[in-house]
Amino acid sequence: MGLLNKITKKDNKKAVSKDTDVKIAKKVNKKEEENVKKVSTNKKTKNISYSILINPLISEKSAIAESKGTYVFVVDAKTNKIEVKKAIEEVYGIKPKDVRMINVEGKKVRHGRNKGKRKEWKKAIVTLPAGQSISIHEGV
Repeated sequence: MGLLNKITKKDNKKAVSKDTDVKIAKKVNKKEEENVKKVSTNKKTKNISYSILINPLISEKSAIAESKGTYVFVVDAKTNKIEVKKAIEEVYGIKPKDVRMINVEGKKVRHGRNKGKRKEWKKAIVTLPAGQSISIHEGV
């Protein structure tokens, strides 16, 4: 029996060393997966900027303001100046000089005898640094 014990004990040691190698490899793979997950969350934040900036507001007044480097956007009603500033920088690649916000109240409307109210929305007036411009009329 002494010979059999020596042979089996050596096999157990080899098996244990193989198991530790597998565990180390699994730990390395988990770290790589965590890094991939972190990168994928950054892509989601870029897509949020398109939900903040709904569309540029095109009117005579905003067209005149464009010549002075000021652009007007319809934005989500729950956003603030900081979020709008970040969204403009992500979408157009230009850091705004100033952002002003205006709450626009929804108008009261009637359809026959039924009364209602239009949606309330927010307007962002974005001023860019001198010499910078955005082409918001492309594709219109």
